Amino acid sequence: MLVFLLRRLAQSVFVPIAMMVVVFFGVYVIDILISPDAPPAEVAATMARFGFDQPVYVQFFRFVGNALQGDLGRSFVHGESAVSLILSYMPATLELAILGLFFSILIGVPLGVYAGYKADRWQGRAIMTGSIFGFSLPNFWVGMLLILIFAVELQWLPSTGRGDTVEVFGLRLSIFTWDGLQHMLLPALTLALYKASLVTRLARAGTQEALMQDYVKFARAKGLSETRILVVHVLKNIMIPIITVLGLELGSMIAFSVVTETVFAWPGMGKLLIDSILTLDRPVIVAYLMMTVIIFIVINLVVDVIYTLLDPRVRVKGSAI
Repeated sequence: MLVFLLRRLAQSVFVPIAMMVVVFFGVYVIDILISPDAPPAEVAATMARFGFDQPVYVQFFRFVGNALQGDLGRSFVHGESAVSLILSYMPATLELAILGLFFSILIGVPLGVYAGYKADRWQGRAIMTGSIFGFSLPNFWVGMLLILIFAVELQWLPSTGRGDTVEVFGLRLSIFTWDGLQHMLLPALTLALYKASLVTRLARAGTQEALMQDYVKFARAKGLSETRILVVHVLKNIMIPIITVLGLELGSMIAFSVVTETVFAWPGMGKLLIDSILTLDRPVIVAYLMMTVIIFIVINLVVDVIYTLLDPRVRVKGSAI
């Protein structure tokens, strides 16, 4: 297990390094800070102020050195460390993504197992047809539709904002307050729709495969009920690939929640990124990209560990390489 973890950590080191190169040449070399209509004197003063008049290699090594120390610059708009600013917005995005992932599992796994069990019936076909809409409908349209139905017409839920928060271990969270939870429901469901469709298809495929295995036939021969077979035997065996995919999808939900946060005015990292792009706040853009990469790396590592705990064969195979 230790060898497996060390190998995964060594492989993860190269990802931030590659991302630093991409971020620098994709964001820092491009003059997105200076207005094209600015006079030459203002352009020269701005370049000298932020060190953009130095050779590219000097700027790059200075950027890498500062990044290794956790310094990705100060926000031009907010006047504080870009990393600290991202970290202050991160709890809102994390709790929204985690709740969305929970809804994806809560909706997708039962529907997928039932669709796999009733694969040749109209119920199974109806569920799979419905999952196509989850893949096809864009997030911003789903979000606006939910706002129209539940916030405007029915007036059951609020449409924007985060609601009341409470401090937990130094973090401001809204999921532990009733008002905050009400504000989270619509954006979390919007995030969950696509992932729930993915989970439904994975669970359906896994269920169909598991139902043909010998252990299921043996369980039926013992006289076990179909419900017990599905819950105890089938569900247990199909969760390994689902957990692996959902772990990776959690990273994408965190990184690509920009549209959902913008539609619902949710004060998370995604909305901060959009505001920073509109105001040309370069350090915040860079900090967001680097923090997103780190989140992906951590999630992938955690998923690998969970996968090896669920299936020791992976660990043994990985140690033999």
